[in-house]
Amino acid sequence: MEKVSNILSYFREELSAVADECEITSWYYISMEYLLVYNRSDCIINSNQILNKSQLSKIKQIVAELKTHKPIQYILGKTEFYGLKINVNEHTLIPRPETEQLVDWILKENFVAALDIGTGSGCIPIALAKHTDAKVLAIDVSEDALLIAEENAKNNKVEIDFIHQDILQTNYLQKVDLIVSNPPYVLESEKEKIQENVLDYEPELALFVEDKNPLIFYKKIASLAFNFLNENGKLFFEINAKFGKETIEMLVDIGFVNIELKKDMNDKDRMIKAIKK
Repeated sequence: MEKVSNILSYFREELSAVADECEITSWYYISMEYLLVYNRSDCIINSNQILNKSQLSKIKQIVAELKTHKPIQYILGKTEFYGLKINVNEHTLIPRPETEQLVDWILKENFVAALDIGTGSGCIPIALAKHTDAKVLAIDVSEDALLIAEENAKNNKVEIDFIHQDILQTNYLQKVDLIVSNPPYVLESEKEKIQENVLDYEPELALFVEDKNPLIFYKKIASLAFNFLNENGKLFFEINAKFGKETIEMLVDIGFVNIELKKDMNDKDRMIKAIKK
Protein backbone atom coordinates (compact mmCIF):
# COMPACT_ATOMS: atom_id res chain seq x y z
CA MET A 1 0.00 0.00 0.00
CA GLU A 2 1.29 3.42 -0.96
CA LYS A 3 0.56 6.62 0.91
CA VAL A 4 0.36 10.10 -0.57
CA SER A 5 3.56 10.93 1.33
CA ASN A 6 5.49 8.22 -0.55
CA ILE A 7 4.67 9.45 -4.05
CA LEU A 8 6.98 12.47 -4.02
CA SER A 9 9.94 10.18 -3.25
CA TYR A 10 8.83 7.91 -6.09
CA PHE A 11 8.76 10.85 -8.50
CA ARG A 12 12.23 11.96 -7.41
CA GLU A 13 13.76 8.49 -7.67
CA GLU A 14 12.27 7.74 -11.08
CA LEU A 15 12.80 11.13 -12.69
CA SER A 16 16.14 12.33 -11.32
CA ALA A 17 17.78 11.76 -14.71
CA VAL A 18 15.08 13.72 -16.54
CA ALA A 19 14.78 17.00 -14.62
CA ASP A 20 15.98 18.89 -11.56
CA GLU A 21 14.37 18.44 -8.17
CA CYS A 22 12.38 21.68 -8.39
CA GLU A 23 10.68 20.66 -11.64
CA ILE A 24 10.06 17.12 -10.42
CA THR A 25 8.39 18.48 -7.28
CA SER A 26 6.23 20.72 -9.46
CA TRP A 27 5.20 17.68 -11.55
CA TYR A 28 4.28 15.84 -8.36
CA TYR A 29 1.98 18.59 -7.11
CA ILE A 30 0.38 19.06 -10.55
CA SER A 31 -0.28 15.30 -10.64
CA MET A 32 -1.79 15.30 -7.14
CA GLU A 33 -4.03 18.19 -8.10
CA TYR A 34 -5.14 16.27 -11.19
CA LEU A 35 -5.67 12.88 -9.52
CA LEU A 36 -6.90 13.83 -6.06
CA VAL A 37 -7.86 17.52 -6.40
CA TYR A 38 -5.28 18.21 -3.66
CA ASN A 39 -3.29 21.42 -3.40
CA ARG A 40 0.07 21.50 -1.61
CA SER A 41 -1.49 21.91 1.81
CA ASP A 42 -3.91 19.04 1.16
CA CYS A 43 -0.99 16.77 0.28
CA ILE A 44 0.55 17.45 3.68
CA ILE A 45 -2.72 17.17 5.62
CA ASN A 46 -3.62 13.93 3.84
CA SER A 47 -0.07 12.51 3.71
CA ASN A 48 -1.19 9.20 5.25
CA GLN A 49 -4.01 8.59 2.80
CA ILE A 50 -3.69 5.27 0.99
CA LEU A 51 -3.90 5.41 -2.80
CA ASN A 52 -6.03 2.85 -4.59
CA LYS A 53 -4.86 0.65 -7.47
CA SER A 54 -6.34 2.91 -10.13
CA GLN A 55 -4.61 5.99 -8.71
CA LEU A 56 -1.29 4.17 -8.45
CA SER A 57 -1.61 2.93 -12.02
CA LYS A 58 -2.22 6.49 -13.24
CA ILE A 59 0.80 7.77 -11.31
CA LYS A 60 3.02 5.12 -12.88
CA GLN A 61 1.71 6.05 -16.33
CA ILE A 62 2.39 9.76 -15.71
CA VAL A 63 5.95 9.02 -14.59
CA ALA A 64 6.55 6.71 -17.58
CA GLU A 65 5.45 9.47 -19.99
CA LEU A 66 7.49 12.12 -18.17
CA LYS A 67 10.55 9.95 -18.79
CA THR A 68 10.00 10.46 -22.53
CA HIS A 69 10.18 14.26 -21.98
CA LYS A 70 6.49 14.62 -22.79
CA PRO A 71 5.20 17.79 -21.11
CA ILE A 72 3.04 17.21 -18.04
CA GLN A 73 0.35 19.42 -19.60
CA TYR A 74 0.00 17.07 -22.57
CA ILE A 75 0.08 13.99 -20.35
CA LEU A 76 -2.81 15.31 -18.28
CA GLY A 77 -4.46 17.10 -21.22
CA LYS A 78 -4.85 20.34 -19.34
CA THR A 79 -3.12 23.33 -17.83
CA GLU A 80 -3.96 26.62 -16.13
CA PHE A 81 -3.81 30.03 -17.78
CA TYR A 82 -4.75 33.30 -16.12
CA GLY A 83 -6.61 31.35 -13.43
CA LEU A 84 -8.61 29.39 -16.01
CA LYS A 85 -8.60 25.67 -16.75
CA ILE A 86 -7.43 25.14 -20.33
CA ASN A 87 -7.39 21.82 -22.20
CA VAL A 88 -4.39 21.25 -24.47
CA ASN A 89 -3.22 18.55 -26.87
CA GLU A 90 -0.65 18.01 -29.61
CA HIS A 91 -2.49 20.50 -31.85
CA THR A 92 -2.10 23.42 -29.43
CA LEU A 93 0.83 25.16 -27.80
CA ILE A 94 1.06 25.05 -24.03
CA PRO A 95 0.22 28.57 -22.79
CA ARG A 96 3.23 30.36 -21.28
CA PRO A 97 3.51 32.76 -18.31
CA GLU A 98 4.81 35.41 -20.74
CA THR A 99 1.47 35.28 -22.54
CA GLU A 100 -0.30 35.86 -19.22
CA GLN A 101 1.74 39.06 -18.98
CA LEU A 102 0.51 40.02 -22.45
CA VAL A 103 -3.10 39.48 -21.34
CA ASP A 104 -2.43 41.60 -18.24
CA TRP A 105 -1.24 44.43 -20.47
CA ILE A 106 -4.23 44.14 -22.81
CA LEU A 107 -6.74 44.20 -19.96
CA LYS A 108 -5.57 47.71 -19.05
CA GLU A 109 -7.24 48.89 -22.28
CA ASN A 110 -10.87 49.69 -22.99
CA PHE A 111 -12.31 47.89 -26.00
CA VAL A 112 -15.69 46.77 -27.26
CA ALA A 113 -14.49 44.19 -29.79
CA ALA A 114 -11.24 42.18 -29.93
CA LEU A 115 -9.69 39.64 -32.29
CA ASP A 116 -7.01 37.04 -31.51
CA ILE A 117 -5.09 35.78 -34.55
CA GLY A 118 -3.56 32.29 -34.24
CA THR A 119 -5.57 31.37 -31.16
CA GLY A 120 -4.38 27.79 -30.55
CA SER A 121 -6.02 26.59 -27.33
CA GLY A 122 -8.03 29.81 -27.17
CA CYS A 123 -6.36 30.89 -23.95
CA ILE A 124 -5.97 34.58 -24.89
CA PRO A 125 -9.53 35.27 -26.14
CA ILE A 126 -11.04 33.22 -23.32
CA ALA A 127 -9.15 35.29 -20.74
CA LEU A 128 -10.25 38.50 -22.48
CA ALA A 129 -13.87 37.38 -22.66
CA LYS A 130 -13.82 36.28 -19.03
CA HIS A 131 -12.58 39.65 -17.77
CA THR A 132 -14.40 42.09 -20.09
CA ASP A 133 -17.79 42.55 -21.74
CA ALA A 134 -16.17 42.81 -25.17
CA LYS A 135 -17.22 40.82 -28.23
CA VAL A 136 -14.28 38.48 -28.84
CA LEU A 137 -13.32 36.73 -32.08
CA ALA A 138 -10.48 34.29 -32.75
CA ILE A 139 -8.83 32.89 -35.88
CA ASP A 140 -6.69 29.81 -36.44
CA VAL A 141 -5.48 27.88 -39.47
CA SER A 142 -5.76 24.55 -37.60
CA GLU A 143 -9.23 23.01 -37.39
CA ASP A 144 -7.94 20.63 -34.72
CA ALA A 145 -6.78 23.54 -32.57
CA LEU A 146 -10.15 25.27 -33.01
CA LEU A 147 -11.96 22.19 -31.69
CA ILE A 148 -9.95 22.45 -28.47
CA ALA A 149 -10.45 26.23 -28.32
CA GLU A 150 -14.22 25.86 -28.69
CA GLU A 151 -14.24 23.22 -25.96
CA ASN A 152 -12.23 25.53 -23.67
CA ALA A 153 -14.57 28.46 -24.28
CA LYS A 154 -17.57 26.28 -23.40
CA ASN A 155 -15.89 24.92 -20.26
CA ASN A 156 -15.05 28.45 -19.12
CA LYS A 157 -18.55 29.70 -19.94
CA VAL A 158 -17.62 32.41 -22.43
CA GLU A 159 -18.87 33.08 -25.95
CA ILE A 160 -16.25 33.54 -28.67
CA ASP A 161 -16.69 33.60 -32.42
CA PHE A 162 -14.07 31.12 -33.70
CA ILE A 163 -13.10 31.32 -37.38
CA HIS A 164 -11.13 28.79 -39.44
CA GLN A 165 -8.83 30.98 -41.54
CA ASP A 166 -5.28 31.07 -42.86
CA ILE A 167 -4.14 34.57 -41.98
CA LEU A 168 -1.45 34.55 -44.69
CA GLN A 169 -4.20 34.05 -47.29
CA THR A 170 -6.60 36.56 -45.75
CA ASN A 171 -7.43 40.00 -47.12
CA TYR A 172 -10.39 40.90 -44.92
CA LEU A 173 -11.04 41.07 -41.18
CA GLN A 174 -14.02 42.20 -39.17
CA LYS A 175 -13.61 45.71 -37.75
CA VAL A 176 -12.50 45.63 -34.10
CA ASP A 177 -10.94 47.90 -31.48
CA LEU A 178 -8.09 45.57 -30.59
CA ILE A 179 -6.11 42.85 -32.34
CA VAL A 180 -3.72 40.53 -30.53
CA SER A 181 -1.48 37.81 -31.90
CA ASN A 182 1.16 35.43 -30.63
CA PRO A 183 2.14 34.02 -34.05
CA PRO A 184 4.95 31.57 -34.91
CA TYR A 185 8.26 33.33 -34.29
CA VAL A 186 10.94 30.74 -33.45
CA LEU A 187 13.53 30.54 -36.25
CA GLU A 188 14.16 27.19 -37.92
CA SER A 189 17.85 27.66 -37.02
CA GLU A 190 16.92 27.84 -33.33
CA LYS A 191 15.56 24.29 -33.32
CA GLU A 192 18.82 22.85 -31.98
CA LYS A 193 18.49 25.04 -28.88
CA ILE A 194 14.89 24.06 -28.19
CA GLN A 195 14.24 21.66 -25.31
CA GLU A 196 13.17 18.13 -26.21
CA ASN A 197 9.79 18.46 -24.51
CA VAL A 198 8.95 21.38 -26.82
CA LEU A 199 10.54 20.15 -30.04
CA ASP A 200 9.17 16.61 -29.86
CA TYR A 201 5.64 17.36 -28.72
CA GLU A 202 4.44 20.91 -29.45
CA PRO A 203 3.03 21.68 -32.94
CA GLU A 204 5.70 22.97 -35.31
CA LEU A 205 3.03 24.84 -37.27
CA ALA A 206 2.52 27.14 -34.28
CA LEU A 207 6.20 27.54 -33.43
CA PHE A 208 8.56 27.97 -36.36
CA VAL A 209 9.23 30.41 -39.20
CA GLU A 210 11.88 30.37 -41.90
CA ASP A 211 15.06 32.28 -41.09
CA LYS A 212 14.83 34.20 -44.36
CA ASN A 213 11.42 35.68 -43.46
CA PRO A 214 11.14 35.84 -39.64
CA LEU A 215 8.47 38.56 -39.59
CA ILE A 216 6.19 37.02 -42.21
CA PHE A 217 3.22 36.73 -39.84
CA TYR A 218 3.84 40.10 -38.18
CA LYS A 219 3.94 41.98 -41.48
CA LYS A 220 0.74 40.36 -42.73
CA ILE A 221 -1.15 40.84 -39.46
CA ALA A 222 0.06 44.43 -39.02
CA SER A 223 -1.02 45.32 -42.57
CA LEU A 224 -4.46 43.83 -42.02
CA ALA A 225 -4.71 45.48 -38.60
CA PHE A 226 -3.94 48.90 -40.05
CA ASN A 227 -6.81 48.48 -42.52
CA PHE A 228 -9.38 46.90 -40.22
CA LEU A 229 -8.77 48.30 -36.74
CA ASN A 230 -11.16 51.04 -35.72
CA GLU A 231 -9.77 54.55 -35.19
CA ASN A 232 -7.37 54.57 -32.22
CA GLY A 233 -7.40 50.77 -32.35
CA LYS A 234 -4.61 48.85 -30.65
CA LEU A 235 -2.40 46.05 -31.96
CA PHE A 236 -0.61 43.76 -29.50
CA PHE A 237 2.05 41.19 -30.42
CA GLU A 238 4.08 38.63 -28.53
CA ILE A 239 7.46 38.60 -30.29
CA ASN A 240 10.80 36.89 -30.65
CA ALA A 241 13.13 38.87 -28.35
CA LYS A 242 15.70 39.03 -31.18
CA PHE A 243 13.44 41.10 -33.41
CA GLY A 244 12.11 43.91 -31.21
CA LYS A 245 13.85 46.66 -33.21
CA GLU A 246 12.89 45.17 -36.59
CA THR A 247 9.27 44.72 -35.53
CA ILE A 248 9.04 48.33 -34.37
CA GLU A 249 10.53 49.57 -37.67
CA MET A 250 8.03 47.48 -39.62
CA LEU A 251 5.11 48.92 -37.61
CA VAL A 252 6.36 52.48 -38.14
CA ASP A 253 6.64 51.87 -41.90
CA ILE A 254 3.03 50.67 -42.01
CA GLY A 255 1.86 53.77 -40.13
CA PHE A 256 1.36 52.77 -36.52
CA VAL A 257 2.16 55.28 -33.77
CA ASN A 258 2.85 55.31 -30.01
CA ILE A 259 4.67 51.99 -30.25
CA GLU A 260 5.72 50.44 -26.94
CA LEU A 261 8.13 47.53 -26.44
CA LYS A 262 7.70 45.67 -23.15
CA LYS A 263 9.96 43.15 -21.42
CA ASP A 264 8.78 39.88 -19.94
CA MET A 265 9.56 38.43 -16.51
CA ASN A 266 12.93 37.24 -17.83
CA ASP A 267 13.89 40.77 -18.92
CA LYS A 268 13.55 39.89 -22.61
CA ASP A 269 11.82 42.09 -25.20
CA ARG A 270 8.63 40.08 -25.56
CA MET A 271 5.58 42.28 -26.22
CA ILE A 272 4.68 45.20 -28.46
CA LYS A 273 1.74 47.56 -28.45
CA ALA A 274 0.99 49.88 -31.37
CA ILE A 275 -1.85 52.30 -32.10
CA LYS A 276 -3.63 53.07 -35.35
CA LYS A 277 -4.54 56.76 -35.47
